[in-house]
Amino acid sequence: MFTLRRYTSTDQSAVEHLHVSALQQTGAYLGRGPWDDDIYAIENVYLKDQGEFLIGEDDGRMVAMGALKRTGPDRAEIKRMRIHPDYQGRGYGQLVLAALEAHARALGYQTLHLDTSILQLPAQRLYEKNGYREVGRTHYPQHVDRETHQLLEVILYEKSLN
Repeated sequence: MFTLRRYTSTDQSAVEHLHVSALQQTGAYLGRGPWDDDIYAIENVYLKDQGEFLIGEDDGRMVAMGALKRTGPDRAEIKRMRIHPDYQGRGYGQLVLAALEAHARALGYQTLHLDTSILQLPAQRLYEKNGYREVGRTHYPQHVDRETHQLLEVILYEKSLN
């Protein structure tokens, strides 16, 4: 049975493992660097700043996570959506996203935004199915394909909660 709950500090090691394994599976893992410092400071970055960090468990095993990060008085960013590779395709990403959107509405946010790499096709489908629209593309300096050494393209999405 799948359940969602708020992150606690005892989850840290499992969060780090899920973060890395889910990104490795898509080919988007860049190694540890300043671009993922938030994973190692969840309470300060998310929980203490009008955000959220959710853990999804299937029979007690952490298999999903997602976060909401305040980026302005009425804006927040969906971050760190990860589903364990063995548990993808079960609708867990949809459940995490819906819970984060509900939390954003409760906090009074009017706009959500997020980004995902062009390699993460299931994530793109999830966001588009839920009303996120592409608002641009960019290349972050840290997103370099390890094989081609080319910058990876990142899709920027946005959704109004009104």
